Amino acid sequence: MESIKWIELLSYTLPAIITGIVAYSFFHLHHKGLEDRRKHLMRKALQKESLPIRLQAYERMVLYLERINPAKLLIRVAPLSDDKNAYENLLIQQIEQEFEHNLTQQIYITEECWTVITTAKNTIIQSIRKSNMSDRVDTSHKLREVILSDLLDKQSPSYVAISYLKFEVIQMIS
Repeated sequence: MESIKWIELLSYTLPAIITGIVAYSFFHLHHKGLEDRRKHLMRKALQKESLPIRLQAYERMVLYLERINPAKLLIRVAPLSDDKNAYENLLIQQIEQEFEHNLTQQIYITEECWTVITTAKNTIIQSIRKSNMSDRVDTSHKLREVILSDLLDKQSPSYVAISYLKFEVIQMIS
């Protein structure tokens, strides 16, 4: 008789436990799906708000790269004297000031893009220093000529970096 009561109790309890476990798992999956959907909608809204800021950062970095392009930099920054070393320092100072002015933009662009920008900046500075060390350079005006003639032989690092930025923007928008 005792074993019959146990079997009877088990026959009522076991289906209730199984139903409880199934209901809990369905509720848990449903809750997880709602949470994932909420996170997705928040992420989408945040991206919608941050896209204009990110695009503005890319625009500013393109402007920076245009301003440090040696051809444009030499037109904008004229030598103050005939001293080639003073002119070299003036050009490098202009590049560094522009860079420091745009330093905060790295928050909004990718790490790879920032690396390309800093590499372009450093390459341009190295190019100016290399041109100044040339035997052909004895005045600041001659330094300008040598830098410009070196640009005719190869593409400016700033244009390479701008191409990379354009590629990233296209990837970001599409």
